[in-house]
Amino acid sequence: MDGRRTVKVSKYLAKHLRHRPERIGLTLDEGGWVEIDTLIAAATAHGFRFSRAELDRVVATNDKQRFAIDGTRIRASQGHSVDVDLGLPPSTPPAHLYHGTVQRSLDEIRAEGLRPMNRHDVHLSADRETATRVGARRGRPVVLGVDAAAMHRDGHVFHVSANGVWLTAAVPPRYLRFPGPR
Repeated sequence: MDGRRTVKVSKYLAKHLRHRPERIGLTLDEGGWVEIDTLIAAATAHGFRFSRAELDRVVATNDKQRFAIDGTRIRASQGHSVDVDLGLPPSTPPAHLYHGTVQRSLDEIRAEGLRPMNRHDVHLSADRETATRVGARRGRPVVLGVDAAAMHRDGHVFHVSANGVWLTAAVPPRYLRFPGPR
């Protein structure tokens, strides 16, 4: 499977395991899981064919480890806009976390903080490099620092997904550190 095909299958999985399972007739369980055979059959029935070997390759080689397999089931690791409970226990975050964004979003973030938008949680990175890559998907990246230790002390709950993404309901502006002068 070439790189373009891998990306195409990965994007298809993300769309249907995170956002639009009903579009191909899938029903995710409460934890976001679906039987792999059911997923492959639904995709095939809707004109997008891929094999179990292709799926396994996408899961194994995805640099962000967006998907998890448990026996005969698969789910997206995080980033859902559909209602699921990933069953992640509360976790104590590192003192500092990071969020990648772009310049055009800064005024709104300064006023309202980080909000989950159409997802369940705000996604945070444990390192600047990952946050930079995330921000670069939408343009020239700007990396914000998050005082996760203070948030945790103040009662904000954090979870960490299987692929190391830190999740929290929102980040109020007072916990954010913006680069450079305003």
